[in-house]
Amino acid sequence: MRRFRTYNEVDHSTESELLEQVLEQRSKLAHRLEAVGTVVAVASGKGGVGKSAVTANLAATLAQKGHRVGVVDADLNGPSLAQMLGVRNASLVDQEDGVVPPRGAAGIPVISMELLQGAQDTPLRWRDPGADTFIWQSTMETTALREFLSDVAWGELDYLLVDVPPGTDKIARLLELVPGLPVALVVTTPSDMSRSVVARSLRMLAEAEVPVVALVANMTEYHCPGCGELHPLFPGDGAQELARTSQIPIWASVPFDPRLARETDSGRPWVLEEPEGQVAGAFLELARQLAATHIVDPSSQEAP
Repeated sequence: MRRFRTYNEVDHSTESELLEQVLEQRSKLAHRLEAVGTVVAVASGKGGVGKSAVTANLAATLAQKGHRVGVVDADLNGPSLAQMLGVRNASLVDQEDGVVPPRGAAGIPVISMELLQGAQDTPLRWRDPGADTFIWQSTMETTALREFLSDVAWGELDYLLVDVPPGTDKIARLLELVPGLPVALVVTTPSDMSRSVVARSLRMLAEAEVPVVALVANMTEYHCPGCGELHPLFPGDGAQELARTSQIPIWASVPFDPRLARETDSGRPWVLEEPEGQVAGAFLELARQLAATHIVDPSSQEAP
């Protein structure tokens, strides 16, 4: 019975140099991330909770506060951040130090699969051997995300936000690429369905021992543009219940405002349009919590 070898079992005698290639890629990624202060995963595990809108508006808030911030759209099959940050039709420039990302709203550099596709409705197709595509897809997607992180000339950043697509397997993929991931912001809504799915992601992050994990409660209430009052969108509050059972803090509660979706979809994050509103206040609190977080690198601590 034929047995496939792992990377660690491949040596020079195979003449494949597979192990050398993998180690070189890891080294290249680690070197690129040395210029990044904090990598922040914006995840959920569930779709439709507003992760991308949260990522775009948090990035804009951090940039407005003077932080150097970049954004990686890790949703390769359903990318949206290039449009949300106003660079959907921008061109990528390949230089000696890497691919230069376009700068969107508030001067935020962003990399997204949208920038590598033609028409907006072009589906993503991978070059594969022509059969058993499902076997190769995870490897190809992981390689693409690694290149987004390591082959882009980010320069020096205070924060690199990674918008993680739905699915706990996508969170695991990022944890493999960035094993020392310092911060994960987990987006949820007050619905019971969101609570049950997001709980799985929280457990995965706990098992991976990510040092800082916090919840972002999105669409907690409806902000009426007419009367200015807040109204509940869901019966009960699954986000608060999730925070209680998981003992994970809620760093910000973002009310639903239709203007946020409209402006962000048009390439201008809403926090830039109404910096004094309730939505902007929620993102200011989220940015404050993030900036106040002291990330300790365990490898830098001396043994007792």
